[in-house]
Amino acid sequence: MHKGIERVLITADEIEEKVAEVGKKISEDYEGKKPIFVGVLKGCFIFMADLMRHVSIPCTMDFMSVSSYSGTSSTGAVKINKDLNQDIEGRHLILVEDILDSGVTLNYLKTYLQVRKPASISIVTLMDKPARRKAPVYADYACFDVPDAFVVGYGLDYNERYRNLPYIGILSPEVYSK
Repeated sequence: MHKGIERVLITADEIEEKVAEVGKKISEDYEGKKPIFVGVLKGCFIFMADLMRHVSIPCTMDFMSVSSYSGTSSTGAVKINKDLNQDIEGRHLILVEDILDSGVTLNYLKTYLQVRKPASISIVTLMDKPARRKAPVYADYACFDVPDAFVVGYGLDYNERYRNLPYIGILSPEVYSK
């Protein structure tokens, strides 16, 4: 276990198994639809890369970069730092997120993207943390439900650290209470 991690919540093997299962389910559900996977950077990048390896249907991908966090809490204000590079009108969008926490960011993104008239918008998340939900947004595909704890690893960070961990760990309060 790495310094600053209180305990491992989800192992690398558990992640690998569940991501493969979700990729297969999305492939079945979107057969013949050629969806666009839209990764919400930065946290999604490892999850999205692994997920895409398990999607067997024709698809494209793009990325958006948004910010709404400072340290361990959401600021409540969503800022788009990088928008999509392709037209989404009439296309099926699958938003790929590392964690669905308060829902504020994804609720904002869904509303923002809906104006461009996609055929549909769905959400796939590595982790769902329903205890913190503030906005009425829910994942169509979630690999894991997680408790109300600050989690890092597998793309998720605390002040740009811990993204490289192969597992999901609970960050020790001593790390972020300083």
